[in-house]
Amino acid sequence: MKVEQAIWKENSGWSFEDSSGPAIDAGLVLVFGAGRLLANREISDGIRSRYPGAHIFGCSTAGEICGSAVCDDSVVATAIRFEKTGIAGAGIDMTDKGNAFDAGRKISAALKREGLVHVFVLSDGVKVNGSDLVRGLLEDLPEGVTVTGGLAGDGDRFSETLVFYDSEPEENRIAAIGFYGDGLKIGYGSLGGWDPFGTERLITRSNGNILYEMDGQSALELYKKYLGEHAVGLPATGLLFPLSLRTGERDAPVVRTILGVNEKDQSMTFAGDMPEGAYVRLMKANFDRLIDGATGAAATSMEAIDAGTPELAILISCVGRKMILKQRTEEEVEAVRDVLGPGAVITGFYSYGEICPFSPSVRCELHNQTMTVTIFSEG
Repeated sequence: MKVEQAIWKENSGWSFEDSSGPAIDAGLVLVFGAGRLLANREISDGIRSRYPGAHIFGCSTAGEICGSAVCDDSVVATAIRFEKTGIAGAGIDMTDKGNAFDAGRKISAALKREGLVHVFVLSDGVKVNGSDLVRGLLEDLPEGVTVTGGLAGDGDRFSETLVFYDSEPEENRIAAIGFYGDGLKIGYGSLGGWDPFGTERLITRSNGNILYEMDGQSALELYKKYLGEHAVGLPATGLLFPLSLRTGERDAPVVRTILGVNEKDQSMTFAGDMPEGAYVRLMKANFDRLIDGATGAAATSMEAIDAGTPELAILISCVGRKMILKQRTEEEVEAVRDVLGPGAVITGFYSYGEICPFSPSVRCELHNQTMTVTIFSEG
């Protein structure tokens, strides 16, 4: 595997992090950037002209990861030439074309099965129920095929997110890349680091990812009481106080983040399902535990590659973590770097949701407020 990476910034244009010579003969370019810049033809044409034979795959973000740096209002392009691995992709427009579960099944069906070992998926971050998408993806995939990915971001605005695969960046899109062949080793892990507090409450009325009532009371009214002065800034301030969701005694809790609020019907819309009969509890940040969560995710990802050396790492972390960590945000990326070692090229973005199993042999789920690490090695 050969990888080169470049970052575009308004004041300097393109600068290469890992190569400044002739372009590699890349088969895939991962592009993560601010939504307003992804529509800039000068930037997109520059990527296509340097890598004319490559598939271009990416999304808008709430912050870009390039090496150990975290940037805003930039575009990060990571070009990969695989030596032993085949790739194939698919994209779908969600506009007036059914629900996220069906979309997940269609994306899965569009990827050829023979030799498929891993699927990496990117989705619109504000209009897609990520839980349904994951279930649809997994419904028909062959046993043993793993899935990771995330939901596109839009800073702290929650207005418009963009996804693309060999197309113009657009809203309402889902796209995925399939990786093929037994020469590729893939590791993954996902951890949070948030502390629960307050009373655990029963979800008594909901519909998919829309929450109406907890303990028979207005969900939004209860949530605002907990947030106090922070309630004025909803939905963005909801990132600071996510909910821990527990569906069964034996199920590991997952974290859910608010995407929107509806004052008229006193509801809250989340990135994933909020099923009736489940229990939720408020969570708050612990700086050191957030960094430890990133370290743990990286360590778990390394377990799957049998002491190999990762060559590429895709990090997807939640925008809520970035809002909490602020000037310490790069510490969680540096913590991942410390675990993976200096040989891995690191890319990624801050998201509205992360798709990954907690660890190997555990089912894939949508998470919020986690750091998710996916590593690749052909060595």
